Amino acid sequence: MAGSLQFQKNNSLRIVLKSRLHSAAVMPYVRFPHMRRAIISDIHGNWVALEAALADCDGQKVDEIVCLGDICGYGPDPIQCIDRARSRCAWVLCGNHDAALFMSAPIGFNKYAKDAIEWQRSVLKPAWFSWPSTKRRWHWLEGLPASRTDGDVLYVHASPRDPLMEYVEEGDFADMGFGPSQKALEIFEKITRLSFCGHSHRPGVVAEDYRWIKPHELPDLRYTLLPGKTLVNVGSVGQPRDSNPNGCYVIYDNTENTITFRRVPYDIKKAQERFARVPQLSERLSKRLETGS
Repeated sequence: MAGSLQFQKNNSLRIVLKSRLHSAAVMPYVRFPHMRRAIISDIHGNWVALEAALADCDGQKVDEIVCLGDICGYGPDPIQCIDRARSRCAWVLCGNHDAALFMSAPIGFNKYAKDAIEWQRSVLKPAWFSWPSTKRRWHWLEGLPASRTDGDVLYVHASPRDPLMEYVEEGDFADMGFGPSQKALEIFEKITRLSFCGHSHRPGVVAEDYRWIKPHELPDLRYTLLPGKTLVNVGSVGQPRDSNPNGCYVIYDNTENTITFRRVPYDIKKAQERFARVPQLSERLSKRLETGS
């Protein structure tokens, strides 16, 4: 029985991943001569944080907003966040929490994350009698692609070599005296010039010197792209994990050739009050918003 259950779990994951990767191959490509593009990620059902980030995008007068996935997971407001992302973002990718909604048994989730996914599925998945808007929302989420390529820029949720699941972290680029790790080399092999990811909730930028640079180490939180390849982790809007509670996203200016990190404060107490209305969500998920850890 245990072996059968594990097969079902792994088969569910393979089906979801295959579907996402296939949909990425047919994404349309539109080229813009000049674009200040806001790139957000990892909203995780935190509507209060999302609204603050969108307001900041408006204040920065960006040309468009895109999302690298994980609208869902952890938070109390998946419906509001999905609807706002649909209306405000030019396009959206699928994150691992989004994909988990369509798995019979989520893979690689702790109890708190799993409980959140199961509750969100219960409010998002339509029944035969559901409103058409509920069905459209669910089918839109189900059809999100795993990655997108615009010219020489690759957009993924997690990692260039594994768009849905693999974490890219500072430690992957640590110099242990033997040169870059095999993981770092393989990630950069997948990049033509520039790639953006999220997933780890820890923002940073790394070029082919394999030195991870955190946003606070940059003058004015701005990085000028160098010749060669660059990977940018845009951080998290709704669940920051870099010991900074402010939401994080980036603005990519393809004319100035710059990446600007934006840290956006929001009403954490108000967000926590919304978490508290959902008993299926662990208090731990809202408590950690205070410290961004």
